[in-house]
Amino acid sequence: MRRRLAALAVFSAIAITSNAQAAPNDPVGDLLNSLVSGALPGAGVFNLKATLYHAGAKGVGSLDSLGCKVVPMRTIAVDKTIIPRRTIIFIKETVGLKMPDGGAHDGYWYASDVGGAIKGQRIDLYTGTGAASMKPMRALNLTKLTAVKVGKFEGCPPK
Repeated sequence: MRRRLAALAVFSAIAITSNAQAAPNDPVGDLLNSLVSGALPGAGVFNLKATLYHAGAKGVGSLDSLGCKVVPMRTIAVDKTIIPRRTIIFIKETVGLKMPDGGAHDGYWYASDVGGAIKGQRIDLYTGTGAASMKPMRALNLTKLTAVKVGKFEGCPPK
């Protein structure tokens, strides 16, 4: 049994590492990886509480903590001691949400921002400009989101 768990851990590490080097385009594969790795301690799977933020709110600028432009429905603010900046996160509950361009969300978010109130197992999801941009997110249970570290990105998050 221990050999099987060890082999499963190696498989998960390889799968997650390979996703880190490729553009995020396989949400089904990442979800399977998260299910496999979720059974193993320290695998980068989190149950998080989330809040929402948008441009136009007090204290919210147009740039994230990396100096990049914040991207609606992609940028997340994190506690960098829990989730390092430049981490790609897959949040399964956001798959299918309506994107600003009318398309469906693929579940990928980019940890490129931090906030003073973001401590521990908590994230802040950037929704866009104005309070109306938060409307697609209201269907989510923000008190419990499942997030999986699936890779890292360089430079600024993609749009």
